[in-house]
Amino acid sequence: MKICKTAAVIGAVAALSLAACEKAKVAEPKSEKEVAAHPTDPVESAMAAAPAAIAKDAKIISMKPDGTMSVLREGSNGWTCMPNNPATPGADPMCMDANAMKWAEAWIGHKPPPSDNVGLMYMLAGGSDASNTDPWGEKPKDGGKWVETGPHVMIVGSESLNKLYPSSDNPDTTKPYVMFGGTPYAHVMIPIS
Repeated sequence: MKICKTAAVIGAVAALSLAACEKAKVAEPKSEKEVAAHPTDPVESAMAAAPAAIAKDAKIISMKPDGTMSVLREGSNGWTCMPNNPATPGADPMCMDANAMKWAEAWIGHKPPPSDNVGLMYMLAGGSDASNTDPWGEKPKDGGKWVETGPHVMIVGSESLNKLYPSSDNPDTTKPYVMFGGTPYAHVMIPIS
């Protein structure tokens, strides 16, 4: 299961510099070069999701196949990072603040997310999602493509912000857009460089 890249994540984004990222494309299996470019050690992979100043003191967790979490390293700054999900074709580690973690736990557990709980998530290694509209999609629809997103941040839990940006099956990932629009898990994806 994948936390969006949703994953999330999100509050004071005005200071971030927005930049163009690759448009959505068909995801291919990871090449040896891609695998070498992304850490395979779970802690290193998780830390690649956020700026070093945040990642160095973040709690590192990993999701087991049954959806439960295991702690790989305790943290001290209120942030939680997760390593790349090997079930997806692209690199997609994420790091989230405490509010985004509550949102992600609700999403993973198929429970309503907390209301009025804006959170920030980093995915500086990018992400790959089976669907931009199905919060629990595990693979693209027949003939569909994985949504590949370059480095980005996510703002979760802000209904008013979600209304400002487009949502579609095939988003333009070079501009801010809404993932999982029309669901309680809608959130803004903001490409950065």
